[in-house]
Amino acid sequence: MKEITLEAFGGKADGKFNNTGAFALAFAELARNGGGKLTLSKGVWSTGPIDIPSDTTLEISEGAEISFIFDPNLYPPAFTRWEGVECYAMHPLVFSSHTKNVKITGKGTINGNGEPWWKLKKAKKDAGQTEPKDSYEKILASMNPGYENQPGGGGGREIQFLRPSLVEVSFAENVTIEGVTIKDSPFWTVHPLYVKNITLKDLHIENPYTAPNTDGIDVDSCENVLIENCFVSVGDDGICIKSGSGPDGIRINKPTVNVEIKGCTVRNAHGGIVLGSETAAGMSGIHASDCDVSGTDRGIRIKSRRGRGGDINDIELKNLVMNDTLCPIAMNMYYKCGITDQKSPLFSLEKQPVTSETPRIHNVKIIGCKGTGCKASAGFIVGLPEMPIDNLEIRDCYFTTDEKSDRSPMESDMFYGLPEVTEKSFRILNAPGLKLENVKIEGPKETFIYK
Repeated sequence: MKEITLEAFGGKADGKFNNTGAFALAFAELARNGGGKLTLSKGVWSTGPIDIPSDTTLEISEGAEISFIFDPNLYPPAFTRWEGVECYAMHPLVFSSHTKNVKITGKGTINGNGEPWWKLKKAKKDAGQTEPKDSYEKILASMNPGYENQPGGGGGREIQFLRPSLVEVSFAENVTIEGVTIKDSPFWTVHPLYVKNITLKDLHIENPYTAPNTDGIDVDSCENVLIENCFVSVGDDGICIKSGSGPDGIRINKPTVNVEIKGCTVRNAHGGIVLGSETAAGMSGIHASDCDVSGTDRGIRIKSRRGRGGDINDIELKNLVMNDTLCPIAMNMYYKCGITDQKSPLFSLEKQPVTSETPRIHNVKIIGCKGTGCKASAGFIVGLPEMPIDNLEIRDCYFTTDEKSDRSPMESDMFYGLPEVTEKSFRILNAPGLKLENVKIEGPKETFIYK
């Protein structure tokens, strides 16, 4: 295997020199030789976007940092899936597409320098921007016809400010990302998309809680995934399973199947172990065990809504610790993000026609989980009247509520259309097949509320 360093291609680790060209030359050299290893030594390697070819290992040594330059114009359009819809978005900072046998390893750091991206997103929102304005937004808009009517989750699709993911691998096979620290992403942090056989192990992923849309790990229409011993603390969902949104995801029809999540820790996120809300192609064989997701907003979070589609089944979530959450278990089919019309039929309490865009949740087991000090409620399970949550089993679980907390039960998850409740009970609606066995709840006056 050919082994090279960036210095051999003119690279400098002084935190100032732009190494974009050096990375391109180094990876081109490895591609010409059928692959190999690029090792980064100690120092700060400032750069624009990088593309990793097949059969290549990027080893980031301890003390080495890849530091990405903030400039939206440096990240030209790249084909991807952005909040569940195939489109062109800004080029991911680290990208490997249509590849195989790619590894990113080492004890170094990948730094997305996300703060100016987050500030720019906020400035655009505060200014009331409602359509593409800057040149890079207009370019994306011209490449994404019909974007105005595509679903989103609040990230900025309507103005085409489609920020880049930090590490994205797409249309790939046999991928390993192990050991590195990945921080301060402009948008989603680690995004495997259409990948078969991927291992994410011993990663340290960290973004500020206030950083918008900075999910930790988003497994998107992938097959055979292992996520093990990772630490994630981010400004949106922690470890998340997705498979496309609405008609576009249904068209592509690539489910996420066979995912094992083991021994991970998630902090501060909107959700710890999350499925959705991009559920269109479905997901199955999702198993999480022996994880600590304490201090997140929701420990277990399964979310979708009418129009998103997808069959969610064969889910087992076992031996999870979920202390000091807002709500330890949230299964929400009235998810509101990306919608402003609260009176939309999407949120009706009456039965609606069942179509290909009606999501379904069934065959879910939650076993041996514990959550103390829950601030909003002991649990939240809400299905659709036309598609109730079916064959859901919760057993050997223990939850306590913090009755002194001022957080409302209505903060258990993000939804529209449901009647108000005031008790921090375990709320259940449209889940007639729910089986509860040895589930103990302490704190609220009413243990369960069915409304």
